[in-house]
Amino acid sequence: MATRGNSIIKGIEINEIITVLNKAYADEWLAYYQYFIEAKVIKGIMKDAAIAELQQHATDELRHANMVADRILQLGGTPLLNPKEWFTHTNCGYEEPKNFDVVSILEDSIKGEQCAISIYSKLAEMTRDKDIVTYDIVSEILADEVEHEEDLQALHDDITEFVADIKKKIT
Repeated sequence: MATRGNSIIKGIEINEIITVLNKAYADEWLAYYQYFIEAKVIKGIMKDAAIAELQQHATDELRHANMVADRILQLGGTPLLNPKEWFTHTNCGYEEPKNFDVVSILEDSIKGEQCAISIYSKLAEMTRDKDIVTYDIVSEILADEVEHEEDLQALHDDITEFVADIKKKIT
């Protein structure tokens, strides 16, 4: 534990920060797996574009998990050690894909990003002016999650508009 580094934290308990970061850590691992498996099972129109997006997001979620774990360790905590704990500590949960079509997968992914945005927004608010290091980390992750939502929504909109145009031409 970085004693001097932790001395800069004011107005918030370190154990509270570790607890909320472990919940975020669980979310990141579950998000990583969600994107990983969705990229494997997705079917339908423009699936290659969706696969590329999902794989990139999986990579980002794994990077986020590393960032959060590193911060937990800096604070003197221990990241969740057993994957079973991810399900009991998660903020956003995990739902396995039930419908593998591109639009359904993208809709599920957008919901996950919206949850992550809410969580990291709360974490940023919680640590602002109290723990600048954690604040910087969660702000960086939050920016990524906002970008992810936008990327997924744009792809979703492109696909649904394309399908609607085809239906108009057929009828």
